[in-house]
Amino acid sequence: MSDASTVTTGARTVTMAKALNDGLRAAMERDPKVLVMGEDVGKLGGVFRITDGLQKDFGEQRVLDTPLAESGIIGAAVGLAIRGYRPVCEIQFDGFVFPGYDQIVSQLAKLRYRSQGRVPMPVVVRIPFGGGIGAVEHHSESPESLFAHVPGLKVVACGNPVDAYWMVQQAIGCDDPVIFFEPKRRYWDKAVLDPAVVPPPLFSSRVLRAGSTATLASYGPQVRTCLDAAVAAADADGYELEVIDLRSLSPLDLEPVYDSVRRTGRLVVVSEAPSESSVAAEVAARVQRDCFYSLQAPVLRVTGFDTPYPPSRCEHQYLPDLDRVLDAVDRSLAF
Repeated sequence: MSDASTVTTGARTVTMAKALNDGLRAAMERDPKVLVMGEDVGKLGGVFRITDGLQKDFGEQRVLDTPLAESGIIGAAVGLAIRGYRPVCEIQFDGFVFPGYDQIVSQLAKLRYRSQGRVPMPVVVRIPFGGGIGAVEHHSESPESLFAHVPGLKVVACGNPVDAYWMVQQAIGCDDPVIFFEPKRRYWDKAVLDPAVVPPPLFSSRVLRAGSTATLASYGPQVRTCLDAAVAAADADGYELEVIDLRSLSPLDLEPVYDSVRRTGRLVVVSEAPSESSVAAEVAARVQRDCFYSLQAPVLRVTGFDTPYPPSRCEHQYLPDLDRVLDAVDRSLAF
C-alpha cells in the first residue's frame, strides 16, 4: 500500500490531516474488521481529504461511500458493530450530525449498557468541528457539550497532529462508542510525529506548557490559541501561564488541572462552544468544588457566545482569540 511504511517507521513532519489519514490506515492494517464509512469518503477521499487513498488501498468493501443520510450512516454502524466490525463514521461537517443524533443517543450510547456489556459498541464517529475557516452555519458549529452530556458515549477532541494520529487509533480500539472531534481549522497545522513514542492514554489530559502565574485549560482548536497566548504573555508581561489540553471531554481527566490550580490559584477555561451548560462550565464547577481553598480568583471562561454561529464575515468577533484570552488572564490577576 502506498506510504504504508511511513506509518510505523521514522519521525517526520505531518499535518493533522495527514496524521489522521495515517492513523486510520494503521488501524485498518492491523484489524480487517475496521471499516470507514461516510459521505464522499471513498473516491473523493473526504471533503478535507482525511480518507484520501484509503478506498484505493483497502477496497470498496472497507471504505464505503454512503448516501447523504446521517441517520442511516449511524444506524448501519450500529448493526455492523453488533456483527463484530469496528466502523468509523465520518460526519462531513459538525452541523450535519443532527439527523443522526437520535441514533447516537437512542441506540449507539445505550446498547452496551442495555446488554450488560455483552454487546460492545466499538463505533467511532468522526466530526470536524469549530469555526475559523470562513464557512457558514452548519459548517462551523461546536456541539461537543451535547454529546458529553449523554451517558454511554466517550467524547474526545484532538488538538495537534501527534494526538490526532494516536487518538484516532485508540478510539477505534475502544469497545465503547467514541465521538471524535477534529478541529477543522487545524487540519493544516504541522508537527513532528514519531510513531515509536508511546502515546498517553486516550481519556487523559496533558500539560503542554508549565507555568506558575495562571492556568489555561482548553481543547481542540483553542489549544493553539492558548499556547500562543502563553508566549505573548511571557514576552509582554513576564507571566508564566500553564497550558493544559483536556483532550477527553467525557470522561474528564481533571487531576492535572487540579494540581495546576493548586499551584497557580487561577484558571481560565477556553472553548469555542457557547458558554451556557457547556464542557467549560462543568470544568469550572468541578474546579471551584475541589480547589476552592486554592483559588485566588473565580474561574473564568472564554467561549463562543450563546447565539447561533454568525455569518463568516463576523466569525472573528465570535471566536475566542489571543486578545480575549489575555484579557481574561488580566481580569483573573486583578482579583
